[in-house]
Amino acid sequence: MDLPRPRRYLLINPNTNHLTTQRLQDVLLPLLPQGLQLDVRTARFGAQYIACEASHAVAAHACLDAWAAQRSASSDALDGVLIGCFGDPGLFALREASACPVTGLAEASFIQAASHGPFAIVTGGERWKPMLHRLAGSLGFGPQLRHIETVAPTGAALQADPDMALACLRQACQSAAQSGVSSIILGGAGLAGYARLLQAHCDLPLIDSAQAGWDVLHGQLAPKAPTERDGFYAPWVGLPQAFISMSTWM
Repeated sequence: MDLPRPRRYLLINPNTNHLTTQRLQDVLLPLLPQGLQLDVRTARFGAQYIACEASHAVAAHACLDAWAAQRSASSDALDGVLIGCFGDPGLFALREASACPVTGLAEASFIQAASHGPFAIVTGGERWKPMLHRLAGSLGFGPQLRHIETVAPTGAALQADPDMALACLRQACQSAAQSGVSSIILGGAGLAGYARLLQAHCDLPLIDSAQAGWDVLHGQLAPKAPTERDGFYAPWVGLPQAFISMSTWM
């Protein structure tokens, strides 16, 4: 009698910072049921911490690169892919290429937050504000996103100084709570785990973007393209062999 195939998921950190990958693992691994496997990849190139339009654009390429390398290295099917960045770089492209559900920390957080009503985001780095408004609109959550509260330190700086992060984020959550929303997202891979620490200081539900990512993906609520097999549609020139080998749709 054949045993059922173990469920297998892929977590991609599009930042090149391995400490961020470790933080995501520390938060997500305790949530995994026994017997479920989580493969983890960190971007080979790009920014240490995505903080602007340019680093976000490069991270989309790095995210596709990590996925293609993993799929080329293993014949085991994936049950889901989680993009471990609150800007979800490469989300639409990866969803097109993958035969399994794909989501990112932002989309998953929007899904959870919208179930409570209008929501706010607290995150690090002023440049994220227009980027997140655009992403929310493209995913259909523009009307529900009522407020974005950014703190001056970037996500990388917050991750490096937990005491400073707690003080900054507590004040930001209290300010965001005054915007007439029903929940607040703590957005960012570097902020994984902080919602639990700050919940006692805020009357509204705080949503951890990393935990939301896993909840939505494992619950199979993440949308996916109607394709039966992995692969890129376009042929490639000058990219690593993993991209070439995954150009299977032509």
